[in-house]
Amino acid sequence: MEMKVSPSEIFIFPDGERRIQVQERVVDEDIVIIQPTSSPVDTNYFELFLLADAAKRSGARSVTAVVPYLGYQRQDHVFRDGEAVSLEVIVKTMQSVSIDKVISFDLHTIKIPEIFSIPMVHLSALELFAKEIKKQNWDGLDTVLVSPDMGGIRRIELISKMLSDMPYATIEKNRDLATGHVEMATITGEITHRVLIVDDMISSGGTIVKAGEALKKKGAKEVYVFATHPVFSDEAPKLLQNSVVDRVYVTDSVLVSDEKLFPKLHILSISEMIAQSLKQ
Repeated sequence: MEMKVSPSEIFIFPDGERRIQVQERVVDEDIVIIQPTSSPVDTNYFELFLLADAAKRSGARSVTAVVPYLGYQRQDHVFRDGEAVSLEVIVKTMQSVSIDKVISFDLHTIKIPEIFSIPMVHLSALELFAKEIKKQNWDGLDTVLVSPDMGGIRRIELISKMLSDMPYATIEKNRDLATGHVEMATITGEITHRVLIVDDMISSGGTIVKAGEALKKKGAKEVYVFATHPVFSDEAPKLLQNSVVDRVYVTDSVLVSDEKLFPKLHILSISEMIAQSLKQ
């Protein structure tokens, strides 16, 4: 966008409290705060809230929060009795600090924007993935798309249309809500030479690893993964590198630290998509 990043001060006191100062005149300006809310989730969210409050108190006309990865999005409803709906708490807090608009990518469910009473722009990296697939000449007859769970069927249908109705298959998985343990169940659809797994995020890596193993047993010779958010728990990079998966494509919606980079990983940038959304 050919704009400089405005300076701000984030001072951390010995007890961990943060003091935020916007160090540029923002009176009657439209402010954009870019803040993914990946790990450390709570710290990143609180910095976002304080930055928004500081901007509004300093006279900003509007505050747009660009949150490429929306933390707590998997906690968008009650799974077990006695639980909080954590995402609703986050959204209410965003609105209470006078954030006017939120831009995010590939939310876990299509119903999440309905939680917001402020404008919520839901972008997707699927077009970016489709472009890379075409670039690699993987849009031929020997390739099939795969959703690693039933919840990703809409996602897989969308990218299939972008790739001239590329065939797709789905995997049904069972997850223990208490332990998070995942078991692959049945694979629906024909598996060909090359398989492209498409998902919204990779956290522990367990689902992707098990899906890759199941697909190889079904006859796949090449397995590639496309996932928007590289949330990556500490063990995920090692699990993915040592898995049967040939390559893992993610976006820079979450910063992958140097110690979490691995040879099979390839990072695509969503910055241009964000810029286009802001220009509109």
